[in-house]
Amino acid sequence: MQRNLKYIAVDGPIGSGKTTLVRMLAEDFKGSVILEPVEKNPFLHDFYKDRKRNAFKTQLYFLLQRYQQQAELKQHDLFQPVVICDYTFAKDAIFADINLSEDEKTLYNTIFQLLHARLPKPDLVIYLRADSKVLLQRIKKRGIEYERSISQDYLDTLTDAYNKFFLNYREAPLLVVDATNTDYLGNHEDYANLKKNILSHRGGTVHLISR
Repeated sequence: MQRNLKYIAVDGPIGSGKTTLVRMLAEDFKGSVILEPVEKNPFLHDFYKDRKRNAFKTQLYFLLQRYQQQAELKQHDLFQPVVICDYTFAKDAIFADINLSEDEKTLYNTIFQLLHARLPKPDLVIYLRADSKVLLQRIKKRGIEYERSISQDYLDTLTDAYNKFFLNYREAPLLVVDATNTDYLGNHEDYANLKKNILSHRGGTVHLISR
């Protein structure tokens, strides 16, 4: 592992394979893992049943939960192995933008900016870009109860918002990966190619094209 890569964040819409990839990289690089405890959000089930009514409390809970996790990274020993996280704090604004009313967004963004400024930035962000139809197939296949009400329309909106956000992302070096046509678990070449690009990344935005 390169010495300057002490904090890697993997991001992408639901079903893109973030957590799977984080675990693989952490094992390979002998790093530590930070996973977002999504299931601990008491409002998430209600959010997927009625997004409009439950969006603000769901989003605010996630924001504070993520902040608490990310703030602990400041205490990370620089001589310890790399930390690999399955989300970026910055992406919180994606969900706020598509789910909150204008009044709610104004309040939310005020809180977000205050918290965001206090947090460390990743040395590298890996964005897993994927087709919404593929995401829906994966979500149905894994069969998590509260995800069953996720619609194709919502995933279309979410993937468009993710793509727009990371098209303009400048907070950290960025590696954009095609998660639709890659199989890190089943295809050693796909995974080896990704690792090569992680270790050779020199800044800016790089798009990793599937072979």
